[in-house]
Amino acid sequence: MGTRHPVSYQRTFVDRYQPNASSLLPGTLAAELHGLGKSKDQQPAGTYARKVLEQLLIDLSWYSSRLEGNRISLLDTRALFEKGRSESDDRDATMLLNHKDAIEFMVDAVPTEGITPPVLRNLQSLLMRDLLPDSADLGAIRQKIVNIQDTVYVPSQVPHLLEETLRAIVDKARAIHNPVEAAFFLWVHLAYLQPFVDGNKRTSRLAANMPLMLANCSPLSFLDVGRTDYALAMLGIYERLDVTLAVELFDWTYRRSIAKYQAIIESMGGPDPLRVRYREQLGEAIQQIVHFGRSLESAVQALHVAETDAAAFRAMLNTELTHLESYNCARYRLPIGKTQAWIDRGRPH
Repeated sequence: MGTRHPVSYQRTFVDRYQPNASSLLPGTLAAELHGLGKSKDQQPAGTYARKVLEQLLIDLSWYSSRLEGNRISLLDTRALFEKGRSESDDRDATMLLNHKDAIEFMVDAVPTEGITPPVLRNLQSLLMRDLLPDSADLGAIRQKIVNIQDTVYVPSQVPHLLEETLRAIVDKARAIHNPVEAAFFLWVHLAYLQPFVDGNKRTSRLAANMPLMLANCSPLSFLDVGRTDYALAMLGIYERLDVTLAVELFDWTYRRSIAKYQAIIESMGGPDPLRVRYREQLGEAIQQIVHFGRSLESAVQALHVAETDAAAFRAMLNTELTHLESYNCARYRLPIGKTQAWIDRGRPH
């Protein structure tokens, strides 16, 4: 590193980019990956991510945390997510649980809020909760100098320029038609800008999923990416504005993500028409019963389910409550601890 000359942030990297005219990914590659990754059905934004949420929580949390030096095994991560938070959690456990919370937030927020600076800033605040010495830095645009290990790159240190550039990045990402190109654009530019005091690379990896989620494409989990390969891809961007290695890494790992999550979707079989029609009502009833203690009948009556479907809906709801566990409650946005307490009380409904 001693022979490399320090380089500063180059705003022209984002300013020169014109959505749908410029491209960081080769155009044919972006089109190919979009074709491979997109859902075959026309469904509401976020449907794909929700379908594979249980596996996505494990994969993206573990692989992203591993790139930050996390030492907890994949098997122990599953056990940790089933157990939930405790006073004995160390930094590694907190990092993983923060990823889980941030992904759950993203799956809920992005389909309704879209890609916005507040959503991005909330992502960072969730990822870095209890990991920063000063809680005022959670979600805040950086007011402090940062240095990145093992690189001569010096990020911008001017807060109002960081905030302005973050808005420009978000605006351009929203305007990109191809969600795979938008995902790559967000990943690269957020990591390069370093808008937060810490957690920038973590935030960029999760944020790359936002355009994919809105377009119902396969999520990106950075499956099997090694720390050295990732560091080299980042160095190319930081020091030379060269995305060559980042393109190769993204292409390789996104294909692996597509294959994994499509296999999960296929293993689920065709959707139950009744379940599709009453997806939101089913989730609301389960939340009311488990989280707020309402009876099944009271919860169903409040939903105004069609009389012709009422019996089938009650049967479906009973089945879901029978199979609800602390390790699969995230799909209904239920806290693990609250769900386990309900189970321990004998599943009252």
